[in-house]
Amino acid sequence: MTQESEAAVMEQSFEGLRIVMAGGSGHVGAVLRRHFASQGHQVTILSRQETAGVSGTVEWDGFSFGSWTKSLEGSDVLVNLCGRSVDCRSTESNRREIMDSRIKPTRILGEAIQKLEKPPRLWLNASTGAIYRHALDRAMDETDGELGGHEQDVPRLWDFSVEVGKRWEEALFSASTPNTRRIALRSAVVMSPDRGSIFDVLLRLVRFGLGGTVGNGKQFVSWIHEKDFFRAIDHLIAREQLESTVNVTSPNPIPNREFMKALREAWGTRLGLSAPRPILEIGTFLMRTESELVLKSRRVVPRRLLEDGFRFQFANWSEAARDLVMRWRNERTVAREKKSLGVSKGMRLHERTK
Repeated sequence: MTQESEAAVMEQSFEGLRIVMAGGSGHVGAVLRRHFASQGHQVTILSRQETAGVSGTVEWDGFSFGSWTKSLEGSDVLVNLCGRSVDCRSTESNRREIMDSRIKPTRILGEAIQKLEKPPRLWLNASTGAIYRHALDRAMDETDGELGGHEQDVPRLWDFSVEVGKRWEEALFSASTPNTRRIALRSAVVMSPDRGSIFDVLLRLVRFGLGGTVGNGKQFVSWIHEKDFFRAIDHLIAREQLESTVNVTSPNPIPNREFMKALREAWGTRLGLSAPRPILEIGTFLMRTESELVLKSRRVVPRRLLEDGFRFQFANWSEAARDLVMRWRNERTVAREKKSLGVSKGMRLHERTK
């Protein structure tokens, strides 16, 4: 498919869709909400709590039926992003919450769809690229990629993230939804300049001179620029022959050493303090997180998207990093100017009221 024909498919298929997002209040949800709003779609958010600045929120608890099921009736697309953050220590209680927060919402959504007269045409359910094995030797795609678990050369603690991915997808594909196309999104980390995003955290390390190699630097990093992420979502919505599992990631994962070097260069600095594994283990313990998040080699590639004609705007990390750094700087500059303008107006008002 050429870029022109791809654009034609999108334009023809995307006219005021009704989209329901479960768990759409996080970072990835924010990226998609902005995009869907820019396309003129009607978006309903299923959330456990009201989200500031987000309209169209419907309350649900993620595991039982309620009035929220009416939101799904006659909708076009369901996007399920529910799941507790894995940025935590791997305690028994945290592991249970991580698993339950993914499996239970997926199951109840499947049961709800079965009861609808007009179910959504497409169900996009979050999954994870961490489902593949720790891969240094070759890339992992949807066709011949090897799922992880019980590898001899990794800590047993890493088996849990693989098990989460497997059970998550099992909950999706075991649901009986004959009139609803289902796709498990094996996504990489979505890179955006948003405050608090993964990119924001990594850039903060670079800015303070800490953005060097992590571990031995050989582990691969899979990533995707936010613009390619929502373009890939658009592609999956429009291309009705696509279903099952899809890797949503850039086609060029790179080793951590090169990844951090490119980010430093994009910022304009050469030096970055490295974090050898012993230091990293201490640091992640103090930060109440796990070293697996940065040490596991995720060498995931999007074979199905590429074979279906999808073209990435940001296929290489160096180009993506430069764009993200530029936008990060621009957004902070605008924010400072607005703050300064607000202070100035407040001072003038104060002077007039004296």
